[in-house]
Amino acid sequence: MKDIILKAENISKQYRLGTVGTGSLVHDLNRWWHQIRGKEDPYLKIGDTNDRSTKAESDYVWALQDINFEIERGEVIGIIGKNGAGKSTLLKILSRVTAPTTGSIKFGGRVASLLEVGTGFNGEMTGRENIYLNGAILGMTKKEITSKLDEIIEFSGCQRYIDTPVKRYSSGMYVRLAFAVAAFLEPEILIIDEVLAVGDAEFQKKAIGKMQDISKSGGRTVLFVSHNMEAVKQLCSRGIVLEHGGVAFDGEISEAISLYLSKENFEQVLVNNTLFVGENCEISNTHMQAENNLVTNGDEILIKTQFKSIVDQNYSVILSVFRESILVFAATSFYHENPISGIGTFEIEFAIPKYLLNPGFHHCNISIVDGTGNFKQYLLVEEILSCNIIDDGFRRGNKYMKGWDGAVSPILRIKCTKCIC
Repeated sequence: MKDIILKAENISKQYRLGTVGTGSLVHDLNRWWHQIRGKEDPYLKIGDTNDRSTKAESDYVWALQDINFEIERGEVIGIIGKNGAGKSTLLKILSRVTAPTTGSIKFGGRVASLLEVGTGFNGEMTGRENIYLNGAILGMTKKEITSKLDEIIEFSGCQRYIDTPVKRYSSGMYVRLAFAVAAFLEPEILIIDEVLAVGDAEFQKKAIGKMQDISKSGGRTVLFVSHNMEAVKQLCSRGIVLEHGGVAFDGEISEAISLYLSKENFEQVLVNNTLFVGENCEISNTHMQAENNLVTNGDEILIKTQFKSIVDQNYSVILSVFRESILVFAATSFYHENPISGIGTFEIEFAIPKYLLNPGFHHCNISIVDGTGNFKQYLLVEEILSCNIIDDGFRRGNKYMKGWDGAVSPILRIKCTKCIC
Protein backbone atom coordinates (compact mmCIF):
# COMPACT_ATOMS: atom_id res chain seq x y z
CA MET A 1 0.00 0.00 0.00
CA LYS A 2 1.57 3.29 -1.10
CA ASP A 3 1.85 6.13 1.41
CA ILE A 4 1.20 9.10 -0.90
CA ILE A 5 2.07 12.44 0.70
CA LEU A 6 1.65 14.66 -2.38
CA LYS A 7 -0.52 14.19 -5.45
CA ALA A 8 -0.73 16.59 -8.39
CA GLU A 9 -3.61 16.11 -10.82
CA ASN A 10 -3.84 17.90 -14.19
CA ILE A 11 -1.88 20.93 -13.00
CA SER A 12 -1.71 23.74 -15.58
CA LYS A 13 -0.67 27.35 -15.23
CA GLN A 14 -1.47 30.03 -17.81
CA TYR A 15 0.03 33.52 -17.95
CA ARG A 16 -0.82 36.50 -20.12
CA LEU A 17 2.16 38.01 -21.94
CA GLY A 18 2.85 41.71 -22.29
CA THR A 19 2.83 44.66 -19.92
CA VAL A 20 -0.35 43.53 -18.15
CA GLY A 21 0.58 40.32 -16.40
CA THR A 22 -2.61 38.66 -15.24
CA GLY A 23 -5.25 39.74 -17.71
CA SER A 24 -7.71 42.61 -18.03
CA LEU A 25 -11.12 43.60 -16.62
CA VAL A 26 -12.79 42.57 -19.89
CA HIS A 27 -11.22 39.11 -19.65
CA ASP A 28 -12.18 38.76 -15.98
CA LEU A 29 -15.80 39.70 -16.75
CA ASN A 30 -15.86 37.25 -19.65
CA ARG A 31 -14.53 34.49 -17.40
CA TRP A 32 -17.14 35.33 -14.73
CA TRP A 33 -19.98 35.31 -17.29
CA HIS A 34 -18.92 31.86 -18.55
CA GLN A 35 -18.56 30.58 -15.00
CA ILE A 36 -22.06 31.53 -13.81
CA ARG A 37 -23.50 29.86 -16.92
CA GLY A 38 -21.53 26.68 -16.18
CA LYS A 39 -19.34 27.12 -19.23
CA GLU A 40 -15.63 26.38 -19.60
CA ASP A 41 -13.14 29.25 -19.20
CA PRO A 42 -12.84 30.61 -22.80
CA TYR A 43 -9.16 31.46 -22.36
CA LEU A 44 -8.15 27.89 -21.55
CA LYS A 45 -8.55 27.02 -25.22
CA ILE A 46 -5.86 29.44 -26.34
CA GLY A 47 -2.22 29.95 -25.52
CA ASP A 48 1.24 28.97 -26.73
CA THR A 49 3.44 26.17 -25.47
CA ASN A 50 6.07 27.25 -22.94
CA ASP A 51 9.05 27.59 -25.29
CA ARG A 52 11.10 30.71 -24.56
CA SER A 53 13.12 30.34 -27.81
CA THR A 54 10.13 30.84 -30.13
CA LYS A 55 8.13 33.94 -31.02
CA ALA A 56 4.73 34.19 -29.35
CA GLU A 57 1.66 33.85 -31.54
CA SER A 58 -0.82 34.44 -28.69
CA ASP A 59 -1.19 36.78 -25.71
CA TYR A 60 -1.30 33.74 -23.44
CA VAL A 61 1.30 31.10 -22.65
CA TRP A 62 1.05 27.81 -20.74
CA ALA A 63 3.92 27.79 -18.25
CA LEU A 64 2.70 24.33 -17.20
CA GLN A 65 0.24 22.03 -18.88
CA ASP A 66 -1.34 18.79 -17.63
CA ILE A 67 1.20 17.90 -14.94
CA ASN A 68 0.42 14.65 -13.09
CA PHE A 69 2.51 12.81 -10.51
CA GLU A 70 2.41 11.16 -7.09
CA ILE A 71 5.11 11.32 -4.43
CA GLU A 72 5.45 8.83 -1.61
CA ARG A 73 6.46 9.74 1.92
CA GLY A 74 10.25 9.77 2.30
CA GLU A 75 11.03 10.07 -1.43
CA VAL A 76 13.68 12.51 -2.64
CA ILE A 77 12.68 13.84 -6.06
CA GLY A 78 14.91 15.77 -8.44
CA ILE A 79 13.06 18.15 -10.77
CA ILE A 80 15.29 19.03 -13.70
CA GLY A 81 14.96 20.79 -17.04
CA LYS A 82 16.21 23.73 -19.06
CA ASN A 83 15.75 27.33 -18.01
CA GLY A 84 12.12 28.23 -18.68
CA ALA A 85 10.89 24.62 -18.62
CA GLY A 86 8.47 25.39 -15.77
CA LYS A 87 10.41 24.13 -12.72
CA SER A 88 10.09 27.26 -10.58
CA THR A 89 6.44 27.74 -11.55
CA LEU A 90 5.70 24.17 -10.44
CA LEU A 91 7.47 24.70 -7.12
CA LYS A 92 5.58 27.94 -6.50
CA ILE A 93 2.30 26.10 -7.05
CA LEU A 94 3.38 23.26 -4.76
CA SER A 95 4.45 25.83 -2.16
CA ARG A 96 1.06 27.58 -2.55
CA VAL A 97 2.74 30.85 -3.51
CA THR A 98 0.53 30.93 -6.59
CA ALA A 99 -2.55 28.97 -7.62
CA PRO A 100 -2.81 26.69 -10.66
CA THR A 101 -5.09 27.72 -13.53
CA THR A 102 -6.49 24.19 -13.63
CA GLY A 103 -5.99 21.06 -11.57
CA SER A 104 -5.56 20.31 -7.89
CA ILE A 105 -2.90 19.30 -5.40
CA LYS A 106 -3.45 17.11 -2.35
CA PHE A 107 -0.98 17.33 0.55
CA GLY A 108 -0.41 14.91 3.38
CA GLY A 109 1.63 17.21 5.61
CA ARG A 110 3.21 20.60 6.23
CA VAL A 111 5.23 22.17 3.43
CA ALA A 112 8.38 24.29 3.85
CA SER A 113 9.98 25.87 0.80
CA LEU A 114 13.17 27.71 -0.07
CA LEU A 115 12.55 29.20 -3.51
CA GLU A 116 14.79 32.26 -3.61
CA VAL A 117 17.11 34.24 -1.37
CA GLY A 118 15.14 35.83 1.44
CA THR A 119 11.90 33.90 0.92
CA GLY A 120 9.69 34.39 3.98
CA PHE A 121 12.20 36.67 5.76
CA ASN A 122 11.55 40.19 7.02
CA GLY A 123 14.65 42.28 6.39
CA GLU A 124 14.05 44.54 9.39
CA MET A 125 13.91 41.62 11.84
CA THR A 126 16.95 39.85 13.24
CA GLY A 127 17.95 36.34 12.29
CA ARG A 128 16.62 35.01 15.60
CA GLU A 129 13.26 36.77 15.14
CA ASN A 130 12.98 35.42 11.59
CA ILE A 131 13.46 31.87 12.87
CA TYR A 132 10.39 32.32 15.10
CA LEU A 133 8.49 34.01 12.24
CA ASN A 134 9.17 31.13 9.84
CA GLY A 135 8.29 28.58 12.49
CA ALA A 136 4.98 30.29 13.13
CA ILE A 137 4.24 30.29 9.38
CA LEU A 138 4.83 26.53 9.40
CA GLY A 139 2.32 26.19 12.24
CA MET A 140 4.79 25.41 15.04
CA THR A 141 4.43 26.58 18.60
CA LYS A 142 6.96 28.88 20.24
CA LYS A 143 8.05 26.02 22.50
CA GLU A 144 8.75 23.74 19.52
CA ILE A 145 10.79 26.46 17.80
CA THR A 146 12.79 27.22 20.96
CA SER A 147 13.72 23.53 21.31
CA LYS A 148 15.31 23.62 17.84
CA LEU A 149 16.78 27.15 18.05
CA ASP A 150 20.35 26.23 19.04
CA GLU A 151 20.60 23.54 16.33
CA ILE A 152 19.36 25.95 13.67
CA ILE A 153 21.82 28.69 14.63
CA GLU A 154 24.77 26.26 14.84
CA PHE A 155 24.00 24.66 11.47
CA SER A 156 23.63 28.02 9.74
CA GLY A 157 27.04 29.23 10.91
CA CYS A 158 25.57 32.69 11.54
CA GLN A 159 26.01 32.71 15.34
CA ARG A 160 27.84 36.03 15.37
CA TYR A 161 25.12 37.82 13.40
CA ILE A 162 22.02 36.06 14.69
CA ASP A 163 20.79 39.23 16.49
CA THR A 164 21.53 41.49 13.50
CA PRO A 165 18.74 42.49 11.05
CA VAL A 166 18.90 40.13 8.09
CA LYS A 167 18.86 43.03 5.61
CA ARG A 168 22.56 43.33 6.47
CA TYR A 169 23.25 39.65 5.64
CA SER A 170 25.06 38.59 2.49
CA SER A 171 23.11 36.35 0.09
CA GLY A 172 25.13 33.37 1.32
CA MET A 173 24.24 34.06 4.97
CA TYR A 174 20.59 34.51 3.99
CA VAL A 175 20.53 31.07 2.36
CA ARG A 176 22.39 29.41 5.22
CA LEU A 177 19.89 30.62 7.79
CA ALA A 178 16.84 30.06 5.59
CA PHE A 179 17.87 26.47 4.82
CA ALA A 180 18.59 25.74 8.47
CA VAL A 181 15.12 26.99 9.41
CA ALA A 182 13.43 24.96 6.67
CA ALA A 183 15.36 21.77 7.51
CA PHE A 184 15.23 21.80 11.30
CA LEU A 185 11.62 22.87 11.82
CA GLU A 186 10.57 19.43 10.57
CA PRO A 187 8.09 19.95 7.73
CA GLU A 188 6.80 16.77 6.14
CA ILE A 189 7.59 18.16 2.66
CA LEU A 190 10.71 20.23 1.98
CA ILE A 191 10.94 22.10 -1.36
CA ILE A 192 14.33 23.47 -2.39
CA ASP A 193 14.95 25.48 -5.57
CA GLU A 194 18.31 26.37 -7.17
CA VAL A 195 18.89 28.82 -4.29
CA LEU A 196 21.45 26.50 -2.62
CA ALA A 197 23.89 27.35 -5.43
CA VAL A 198 24.34 30.75 -3.74
CA GLY A 199 26.12 29.06 -0.82
CA ASP A 200 29.76 28.03 -0.87
CA ALA A 201 30.97 24.48 -1.58
CA GLU A 202 31.25 23.59 2.12
CA PHE A 203 27.67 24.67 2.81
CA GLN A 204 26.28 22.88 -0.26
CA LYS A 205 27.90 19.64 0.90
CA LYS A 206 26.50 20.16 4.39
CA ALA A 207 23.02 20.97 3.06
CA ILE A 208 22.91 17.88 0.83
CA GLY A 209 24.00 15.73 3.77
CA LYS A 210 21.23 17.22 5.90
CA MET A 211 18.61 16.56 3.20
CA GLN A 212 19.77 12.95 2.98
CA ASP A 213 19.45 12.60 6.77
CA ILE A 214 15.95 14.05 6.99
CA SER A 215 14.69 11.85 4.15
CA LYS A 216 16.24 8.60 5.40
CA SER A 217 15.94 8.90 9.17
CA GLY A 218 13.06 11.37 9.39
CA GLY A 219 10.96 9.90 6.60
CA ARG A 220 10.38 13.35 5.16
CA THR A 221 9.89 14.14 1.49
CA VAL A 222 12.27 16.42 -0.44
CA LEU A 223 11.71 18.09 -3.83
CA PHE A 224 15.01 19.40 -5.14
CA VAL A 225 15.58 21.60 -8.22
CA SER A 226 19.13 22.13 -9.43
CA HIS A 227 21.23 22.38 -12.58
CA ASN A 228 24.08 20.63 -10.73
CA MET A 229 23.60 17.08 -11.97
CA GLU A 230 26.18 15.67 -9.55
CA ALA A 231 24.23 17.02 -6.57
CA VAL A 232 20.93 15.75 -8.04
CA LYS A 233 22.33 12.28 -8.64
CA GLN A 234 23.90 12.15 -5.18
CA LEU A 235 20.73 13.18 -3.38
CA CYS A 236 17.76 11.94 -5.42
CA SER A 237 16.46 8.48 -6.23
CA ARG A 238 13.82 9.62 -8.74
CA GLY A 239 13.78 12.36 -11.34
CA ILE A 240 11.09 14.36 -13.12
CA VAL A 241 12.25 16.04 -16.35
CA LEU A 242 10.21 19.07 -17.44
CA GLU A 243 10.22 20.26 -21.04
CA HIS A 244 8.13 23.15 -22.43
CA GLY A 245 5.87 23.05 -19.37
CA GLY A 246 5.13 19.31 -19.54
CA VAL A 247 6.56 16.14 -18.00
CA ALA A 248 9.01 14.58 -20.46
CA PHE A 249 10.11 11.80 -18.09
CA ASP A 250 9.35 10.50 -14.60
CA GLY A 251 11.49 7.66 -13.31
CA GLU A 252 14.91 6.52 -12.10
CA ILE A 253 17.29 9.43 -11.53
CA SER A 254 20.17 8.21 -13.76
CA GLU A 255 17.81 7.81 -16.71
CA ALA A 256 16.31 11.24 -16.02
CA ILE A 257 19.74 12.89 -16.01
CA SER A 258 20.80 11.10 -19.22
CA LEU A 259 17.61 12.26 -20.94
CA TYR A 260 18.08 15.84 -19.71
CA LEU A 261 21.69 15.96 -20.90
CA SER A 262 20.77 14.50 -24.28
CA LYS A 263 18.07 17.17 -24.73
CA GLU A 264 20.28 20.07 -23.62
CA ASN A 265 21.65 22.20 -26.44
CA PHE A 266 25.26 21.45 -25.59
CA GLU A 267 27.74 22.38 -28.27
CA GLN A 268 29.04 18.95 -29.26
CA VAL A 269 32.41 19.25 -31.00
CA LEU A 270 33.77 15.90 -32.17
CA VAL A 271 35.99 17.40 -34.88
CA ASN A 272 38.08 20.57 -34.52
CA ASN A 273 40.18 21.48 -37.55
CA THR A 274 41.25 24.86 -36.19
CA LEU A 275 44.99 25.59 -36.12
CA PHE A 276 46.12 26.64 -32.62
CA VAL A 277 49.54 28.31 -32.43
CA GLY A 278 51.64 28.44 -29.29
CA GLU A 279 55.26 29.12 -28.39
CA ASN A 280 57.27 27.26 -31.08
CA CYS A 281 54.50 24.68 -31.51
CA GLU A 282 51.11 24.12 -33.14
CA ILE A 283 48.05 21.88 -32.71
CA SER A 284 45.61 21.03 -35.52
CA ASN A 285 43.20 18.37 -36.83
CA THR A 286 41.89 17.28 -33.44
CA HIS A 287 39.03 14.81 -33.41
CA MET A 288 37.23 12.21 -31.36
CA GLN A 289 36.38 8.91 -33.01
CA ALA A 290 32.63 8.24 -32.93
CA GLU A 291 30.01 6.54 -35.08
CA ASN A 292 27.01 8.65 -36.17
CA ASN A 293 28.14 11.47 -33.81
CA LEU A 294 27.21 9.33 -30.78
CA VAL A 295 29.61 8.39 -28.02
CA THR A 296 28.51 5.79 -25.46
CA ASN A 297 30.20 4.75 -22.25
CA GLY A 298 30.62 1.29 -23.84
CA ASP A 299 32.95 2.65 -26.54
CA GLU A 300 36.71 2.89 -26.39
CA ILE A 301 37.08 6.62 -27.01
CA LEU A 302 40.00 7.65 -29.24
CA ILE A 303 41.15 11.27 -29.20
CA LYS A 304 43.67 12.21 -31.89
CA THR A 305 45.51 15.43 -32.63
CA GLN A 306 48.40 16.61 -34.80
CA PHE A 307 51.25 18.34 -33.01
CA LYS A 308 53.92 20.33 -34.83
CA SER A 309 57.26 21.18 -33.22
CA ILE A 310 59.16 24.15 -34.64
CA VAL A 311 62.31 23.94 -32.46
CA ASP A 312 64.45 20.97 -31.48
CA GLN A 313 63.45 20.14 -27.92
CA ASN A 314 61.37 17.71 -25.86
CA TYR A 315 57.61 18.15 -25.41
CA SER A 316 54.75 16.54 -23.49
CA VAL A 317 51.11 16.64 -24.49
CA ILE A 318 48.54 16.68 -21.67
CA LEU A 319 44.88 15.69 -22.17
CA SER A 320 42.49 16.90 -19.44
CA VAL A 321 38.93 15.52 -19.42
CA PHE A 322 36.14 17.39 -17.61
CA ARG A 323 32.63 16.23 -16.77
CA GLU A 324 30.20 19.14 -16.33
CA SER A 325 33.11 21.47 -15.36
CA ILE A 326 34.65 18.97 -12.89
CA LEU A 327 38.10 17.57 -13.76
CA VAL A 328 37.82 13.80 -14.17
CA PHE A 329 41.43 13.01 -15.01
CA ALA A 330 44.52 14.27 -16.82
CA ALA A 331 46.82 12.08 -18.91
CA THR A 332 50.25 12.98 -20.25
CA SER A 333 52.63 11.64 -22.89
CA PHE A 334 55.55 12.38 -20.53
CA TYR A 335 55.78 8.77 -19.35
CA HIS A 336 55.34 7.26 -22.82
CA GLU A 337 58.15 5.02 -24.10
CA ASN A 338 58.44 7.12 -27.29
CA PRO A 339 58.87 10.75 -26.14
CA ILE A 340 58.05 13.67 -28.41
CA SER A 341 61.37 15.16 -29.40
CA GLY A 342 62.87 17.17 -32.25
CA ILE A 343 61.44 19.20 -35.13
CA GLY A 344 58.54 17.75 -37.08
CA THR A 345 54.85 16.82 -37.07
CA PHE A 346 53.55 14.11 -34.75
CA GLU A 347 50.16 12.41 -34.48
CA ILE A 348 49.17 11.95 -30.85
CA GLU A 349 46.46 9.44 -29.87
CA PHE A 350 44.88 8.99 -26.46
CA ALA A 351 42.72 5.88 -25.92
CA ILE A 352 40.18 6.06 -23.08
CA PRO A 353 39.03 2.54 -22.07
CA LYS A 354 35.37 1.64 -22.40
CA TYR A 355 33.21 1.99 -19.29
CA LEU A 356 35.73 4.30 -17.64
CA LEU A 357 33.64 7.45 -18.11
CA ASN A 358 30.10 7.65 -16.77
CA PRO A 359 27.30 9.17 -18.90
CA GLY A 360 27.14 12.96 -19.05
CA PHE A 361 28.50 15.98 -20.89
CA HIS A 362 32.30 16.01 -21.19
CA HIS A 363 34.85 18.34 -22.71
CA CYS A 364 38.61 18.11 -23.24
CA ASN A 365 41.53 20.49 -22.88
CA ILE A 366 44.88 19.88 -24.58
CA SER A 367 48.07 21.56 -23.44
CA ILE A 368 51.69 21.41 -24.62
CA VAL A 369 54.39 21.59 -21.96
CA ASP A 370 58.15 21.18 -21.72
CA GLY A 371 59.04 17.50 -21.88
CA THR A 372 62.07 17.58 -19.62
CA GLY A 373 60.06 17.60 -16.40
CA ASN A 374 59.72 21.28 -15.47
CA PHE A 375 56.30 21.41 -17.23
CA LYS A 376 56.64 24.91 -18.62
CA GLN A 377 53.46 25.48 -20.65
CA TYR A 378 53.77 26.48 -24.32
CA LEU A 379 50.13 26.16 -25.42
CA LEU A 380 46.74 25.53 -23.79
CA VAL A 381 43.55 24.93 -25.80
CA GLU A 382 40.45 24.78 -23.62
CA GLU A 383 37.32 22.86 -24.67
CA ILE A 384 38.96 21.75 -27.89
CA LEU A 385 36.50 18.80 -28.05
CA SER A 386 33.19 18.16 -26.33
CA CYS A 387 30.56 15.44 -26.36
CA ASN A 388 27.61 14.02 -24.49
CA ILE A 389 28.43 10.44 -23.46
CA ILE A 390 25.30 8.29 -23.61
CA ASP A 391 24.60 5.37 -21.30
CA ASP A 392 24.49 2.17 -23.39
CA GLY A 393 22.39 0.48 -20.68
CA PHE A 394 24.67 -2.57 -20.40
CA ARG A 395 25.69 -2.09 -16.79
CA ARG A 396 22.16 -1.34 -15.66
CA GLY A 397 20.89 -4.52 -17.31
CA ASN A 398 21.34 -6.22 -13.94
CA LYS A 399 18.37 -5.28 -11.76
CA TYR A 400 20.63 -5.20 -8.69
CA MET A 401 22.80 -2.48 -10.21
CA LYS A 402 20.99 0.86 -10.09
CA GLY A 403 23.78 2.84 -11.73
CA TRP A 404 27.39 3.75 -11.15
CA ASP A 405 28.23 6.77 -9.04
CA GLY A 406 31.19 9.07 -9.43
CA ALA A 407 32.94 10.72 -12.33
CA VAL A 408 34.56 7.44 -13.48
CA SER A 409 33.69 3.78 -13.02
CA PRO A 410 36.77 1.71 -13.96
CA ILE A 411 36.68 -2.06 -14.27
CA LEU A 412 39.30 -3.06 -11.73
CA ARG A 413 41.24 -6.30 -11.43
CA ILE A 414 39.74 -7.73 -8.24
CA LYS A 415 41.16 -10.75 -6.49
CA CYS A 416 39.18 -12.74 -3.92
CA THR A 417 40.87 -15.63 -2.08
CA LYS A 418 39.23 -17.90 0.44
CA CYS A 419 41.30 -18.10 3.60
CA ILE A 420 42.09 -21.49 5.13
CA CYS A 421 42.00 -21.01 8.89
